[in-house]
Amino acid sequence: MPNLTLSLTMELYEAMKKHPEIRWSEVARQAIAKRLKDLETLDAILSKSTLTGRDVRELSEKVNRGVWEQHAYLVKEQRPRRRAKTHE
Repeated sequence: MPNLTLSLTMELYEAMKKHPEIRWSEVARQAIAKRLKDLETLDAILSKSTLTGRDVRELSEKVNRGVWEQHAYLVKEQRPRRRAKTHE
């Protein structure tokens, strides 16, 4: 079986050392396998797609605009409403 060497931050390494019962190579192997499966699924979807780069940009702009409009609406609804002054 081929070997893979990983570079870790010291913080990550120290946290891992606190759990010697975990087979970290198996955790890494499973994470890599899942990512590869996700990529294969994405490749299969994209291979059937007829979207062009332009189509993707236009769709992205529409989604971003919709998200922004929804955010703006929610922010507006959360503002405290001013009470009308009553004349006594």
